[in-house]
Amino acid sequence: MNNILEVKELKKIFTMKNGRKIEAVKNINFNVRRGEVFGFLGPNGAGKSTTISMLTTQKPATAGEILLDGESLIKNPANARRKIGVVAQHNNLDRGLTARENLIYHAKYFGMETNMANKKADEYLEKFGLADRQHDYVKSYSGGMAQRVKIARAMIHTPDILYLDEPTTGLDPSYRSILWEQMIELNKAGTTIFLTTHYMEEPEQLCDRIAIINNGELIALGTSSELKNMIPSNNIVSMKLSVLNDSHVESAKELPGVEKATIQSGLLQLYMKDAQPDFNRLVSWVKGLDTTLQNISLSTSTLDDVFIHLTGKGIMSNEIK
Repeated sequence: MNNILEVKELKKIFTMKNGRKIEAVKNINFNVRRGEVFGFLGPNGAGKSTTISMLTTQKPATAGEILLDGESLIKNPANARRKIGVVAQHNNLDRGLTARENLIYHAKYFGMETNMANKKADEYLEKFGLADRQHDYVKSYSGGMAQRVKIARAMIHTPDILYLDEPTTGLDPSYRSILWEQMIELNKAGTTIFLTTHYMEEPEQLCDRIAIINNGELIALGTSSELKNMIPSNNIVSMKLSVLNDSHVESAKELPGVEKATIQSGLLQLYMKDAQPDFNRLVSWVKGLDTTLQNISLSTSTLDDVFIHLTGKGIMSNEIK
């Protein structure tokens, strides 16, 4: 079987106290191939976390089907839980246990013998820099330390599919690097990785394919290169102007070689047809406006640009930009 996960017409409707219904996930369909690193991305409020909560048996689906290894996760959630590991956004550690006890309890829950559970706990406590504090209750841990325990706990039983929901939030760069090393090692050993993150360089570098969800709908799915090909141009000129408004955007759209013009993060961004745009022409154009050019640069498109093109939003914001 090539697909470890199959999602069919998955829907989630929440009923509010006032009786109003909110359709958070709208009949989405996608497959995750066995052994791949799959990115699942969307701006805040897009339905991403709700989808993951259904895929990991934390919330029931309103309609649709989820097949894990060909078996219905909805009908047999207990069987599904044996095959998955989850790093959730919230802190779901047992705060009345030490870090070591959290890991061993989890390993035994998944059927690991005591000797192996202790050996694996030693291994992950050392890898994630927790050995010196392993006998302290996790309620005394900082957010970053607690996150490391959550990651170690999710990995310790070598799940068939590992869900990493914003796993590097609160981690310093050195432990982000350790996490990705361990993730890649697990993946090479056969574990499928399902990743969400706000650090856009991570899916760009790590994911085989990436799905983008917005307003509860799956709007794109493909490799990083395939997604980038969906935007007007891979060549983007960014201009910082002393004054920037919509009139400048409309004027820029009329320039030769400009396929699209937008404002993003306070910069005027021009999507160019030519890989080597005429900067002299652009500088001369600015001189004719009621503003001053403070900086100009050329870059190739990123997943951030794909996001803005497809959703009108940055991944961290609910605001239209």
